[in-house]
Amino acid sequence: CRLHQTRTQSIVGEGNLSARTMLIAQAPGEVEDKQGCMFVGPSGKILNELFSFAKINRSDIYITNLLKCMLPNCRKPKQDEIQLCSYFLDMEIEFINPEILVPLGFYATNYIFEKYFFPRIAKSDFAEYVGKLFSVGKKQIFPLTHPAAIIYNKSLLEPTKQSYRKLGELIQDKYKNIQ
Repeated sequence: CRLHQTRTQSIVGEGNLSARTMLIAQAPGEVEDKQGCMFVGPSGKILNELFSFAKINRSDIYITNLLKCMLPNCRKPKQDEIQLCSYFLDMEIEFINPEILVPLGFYATNYIFEKYFFPRIAKSDFAEYVGKLFSVGKKQIFPLTHPAAIIYNKSLLEPTKQSYRKLGELIQDKYKNIQ
């Protein structure tokens, strides 16, 4: 797609290939595009702090993006870009086969909801879905606020911390159930 014209490199997912939990962000940021790694820029710093607060070990999960290329000028993704790139996300989900899918932000959540036959949500309603658990077959979907949102709206920090704490508890419960 046209995104290859404005990015340095495509960023594939990374983490534990046997993970029971997969985080799905929207697209790499500028720092990630330059360094070729997931969540190494400002939102990565916030994500690491949220993980620390929630007692989530980053090495236990798999992290990827809906789009594999940086969006120019931090713009919103276009539907055709999502359609073209989601093929790669679908392959990652099939390969990793996580029990818990954690879409970060509106676009990733809408894609995952559509994939698993939930109705699309309006952007204005996204906050109502954050931190709530949705089950489909053997998978659970747990939408969360993207860490980058905190950069632009500091009032999201406390509710986001509590949602990530719930995720940490969900991951620990799943871990206990297999031991």
